[in-house]
Amino acid sequence: MYKDENDRSFYSDRNSDDVWSKPVRAGKRTYFFDVKTTKGNNDYYLTITESKRRQEADGSFSFDKHKIFLYKEDFDKFREGLEEVIAYMKDNLLKDVPEHTYETWKDSEDHKVDVDFEEL
Repeated sequence: MYKDENDRSFYSDRNSDDVWSKPVRAGKRTYFFDVKTTKGNNDYYLTITESKRRQEADGSFSFDKHKIFLYKEDFDKFREGLEEVIAYMKDNLLKDVPEHTYETWKDSEDHKVDVDFEEL
């Protein structure tokens, strides 16, 4: 499932609602960005899952998972809110933290990704 391909034909004969997925490993956590189809296969949505490995008292491991469902009508507001919160934290709370300890979101056109969600 975790292919860096956008070839829908690869998924056309699957019985799943998964279309495309991108795992992002970040320290002890992994974030999964999954594009899925609705039950009628006529629309798409995004799920963002945080998965964190946890060790149990008996030494075994389990995973804590938290999931957000994000629908196309909310993409812009979600992005705007996330960018605003990150900018606030950088400007007001992380002044003394060296910038190399977190990724910088640049405003230049070189680093923006132009996504047309109607194409999904």
